Amino acid sequence: MSSIPTEADVVVVGGGTAGIVAAKTAAGFGVRVVLIERERPGGDCLWTGCVPSKALLAAASTAATIRDARSFGIDAGEPRVDFPRVMARVQHAIAEIAPIDSPEALTEAGVTVVAGDAVFTGPGTVAVGSGSLRFGQAIITTGASPSVPPISGLDTTDYLTSETLWSLTSLPERLLVIGAGTVGCEMAQAFARLGSTVTLVGRAETILPREDASASAVLSAALTDEGVRILTSTTVTRIDDGEAITDTGLACTFDEVLVATGRTPRTTGLGLDAAGVSLQKLGYVVVDDHLRTTNPRIWAAGDLTGHPQFTHVAGMHGSLAASNAVLGVLRKIDKTGTPRVTFTDPEIASAGIDVRTAKRIPGLRLQTLEHDDVDRAVTEGKTTGFTTLVLDGKRRIVGASVVGPRAGETIGELILAVKQGLRTRDLAGATHPYPTYNDGPWNAAVGDVRSQLSTPVVSRALNTLAKARGRWIVRRERGNRQ
Repeated sequence: MSSIPTEADVVVVGGGTAGIVAAKTAAGFGVRVVLIERERPGGDCLWTGCVPSKALLAAASTAATIRDARSFGIDAGEPRVDFPRVMARVQHAIAEIAPIDSPEALTEAGVTVVAGDAVFTGPGTVAVGSGSLRFGQAIITTGASPSVPPISGLDTTDYLTSETLWSLTSLPERLLVIGAGTVGCEMAQAFARLGSTVTLVGRAETILPREDASASAVLSAALTDEGVRILTSTTVTRIDDGEAITDTGLACTFDEVLVATGRTPRTTGLGLDAAGVSLQKLGYVVVDDHLRTTNPRIWAAGDLTGHPQFTHVAGMHGSLAASNAVLGVLRKIDKTGTPRVTFTDPEIASAGIDVRTAKRIPGLRLQTLEHDDVDRAVTEGKTTGFTTLVLDGKRRIVGASVVGPRAGETIGELILAVKQGLRTRDLAGATHPYPTYNDGPWNAAVGDVRSQLSTPVVSRALNTLAKARGRWIVRRERGNRQ
């Protein structure tokens, strides 16, 4: 990494996904860009989030597949999990991807990378150590860190978070997971599949409270079948010597406890007051629809904005903030239903207006296809799940939810459908390869189109057409036409 220069056209504070994309985008426009990172570029996604968690889930999925082999007529026995080797493979996955986000890669892209803690000293200046830098535009991308609830005794417990989990060297015999959101559910299933006895505790009535109850119920049943003890509408109030006490009076013993109760923006200690950058009540940076802060020369992108905390959102934010800062084009954030995926088994994916929200909006309707009717799911014995399309009055696809294997991939075309305002007839009219899990959205769309063919309006139109052709009888088979 370089020493801090005295001037830059654009300074980016934070080297996670949003920061890396912002810095490379700005440098691509030919301006002088400095990225300040206190630890190592790559951020949470590379080092403690997306990459290691998905590598761990892949190992856990392999163990589950071996256990389930008997249902396919293959006797494989109980898998023997070598946890240190599992974690070594997780680190190998990180090492394989790390060069893409390295200081060398950033330097090659035309970005000057500076190591240290950035502190704004004024509306147009930032300090790193004893050095100071004047900038024309700045982009804050410091992200968020795991939040820790005020549980009595937790501060004297060697608890884990999504940041410290990857230092484990042995498989916990008993794992307590506090928080039943995406991270909590993913890690609960992963460790249960690897051999831990897992208790999952959530305050809401269901796990994954952001999802519709129908989706949460499918995953809850799957986790329970795999031995996870689920406690919903429950709060851990006290921890003492390997035992957690809940507000319902239950006692849960554990060897390790993972706290997965949300994230807090990293905005303290940045000197934002001196920079004229205002914060919301919870510490998120105040931004407008263009990601500009209350200082017109400073922008913010990624998790610290209070927008959905996903890597794909951070990347889009970084690109938009950089182009707005350098070019002054002032593009707005795309708020057309940010997609999200929980990478459990089954996966749960949503795009656009999700099912839970759609049920509260007059004029929207749901078209659901159970995966018993998806032939690929039948062949793989994975029929637990469904596809639901959210439709407006013109039959446009304004949202979708998919529960099942590869839901994260299946949701892709539905994201495009929502973005482009496609109708069910557009999706139904596109030839899909058979058999795939994409038959779920396709067949749901086909079902909606077929339902239209039996409406009075369509019947009258078909009769009018028949009369014009000299035929007075409309064949009953018309309902099968598309």
